Amino acid sequence: MEDFKKLFEAFSSLKVGVIGDVMLDTYMWGKVERISPEAPVPVVTLHHKEYRIGGAGNVALNCQSLGAQVTVLSVTGSDTEGFLLEELMNGNNIDSSYLVKTTERITTNKTRIIGRNQQMMRIDAEMTNDLSAANEKTLLAKLQSYISTADPDVIILEDYNKGVLTESLIRKVIEICREAGIITAVDPKRKNFFSYKGVDIFKPNQKEVKDGLNMIFSEVNLPMLKNIHKELQALLQHKISFITLSEKGVFYQQDAKSGIISSHLRSIADVSGAGDTVIAVAAMVYAVTKNVHLMAEIANIAGGLVCEEVGTVAINKEKLLHECELLLS
Repeated sequence: MEDFKKLFEAFSSLKVGVIGDVMLDTYMWGKVERISPEAPVPVVTLHHKEYRIGGAGNVALNCQSLGAQVTVLSVTGSDTEGFLLEELMNGNNIDSSYLVKTTERITTNKTRIIGRNQQMMRIDAEMTNDLSAANEKTLLAKLQSYISTADPDVIILEDYNKGVLTESLIRKVIEICREAGIITAVDPKRKNFFSYKGVDIFKPNQKEVKDGLNMIFSEVNLPMLKNIHKELQALLQHKISFITLSEKGVFYQQDAKSGIISSHLRSIADVSGAGDTVIAVAAMVYAVTKNVHLMAEIANIAGGLVCEEVGTVAINKEKLLHECELLLS
């Protein structure tokens, strides 16, 4: 039987680097009592505003919540949002000293307006063009400096299609990590889906797999998913496929070891940020145990837990430990 307390204690010895698109999540909470006389839209009376760490930063926050020493590597704008984001990271014990600030870009900010406990609207301020060659070079130098200074166990590549993870950067990051013996885990998006050759853990969701491989399917079963793993592996030569299947759970395969793990019954409030939690937990469990089945089991529970909360939230370590002991012992 797995000693989950011991496993969770081992997380604090891990050093994790997260590279990718960081963003600021702004939540504007208000009350809706009337419709605007100017247009048929609700009037939201604002009562408070909240800033949270989003995108790749949320992956880092999840790793930090589990006790790892986490560093974020990314490019932000030299703007108020960028400074707010850095402040939030520092306040959450996430190392932001390897962030690159540039006047060429703006910091991605997703503003959600919430009334009657539901999202009424989202406003995105962002730039999605690829990093300039100069910024890419600076970020790569930061990564090399981080690796030689910290000697991390895992690097998570978190792609939100906002331009930080360019094709050539991805290739170089994986190469550097392989040479240094660092585990790589990736949460891909469609644009660079097949650029992640040679990673250890490849974690797309079902929709991304459909889009990436141009497949149409509605039924999900083990033979079909094993076939998808085979197709992905022919293109990526990666070690582990870990595919999230929304309410159906998760699928994993490493060599001949594979399986579907069903999701546990939850009252779902909000699915945003669940993928961030899943990749963070999966990478850390795998780094400690090298057990792909256990990795999938725990990450699956974690993804369900964060869906019970509104907005992007990081996993609660005690809650996750309790659930693992309850459901997996």
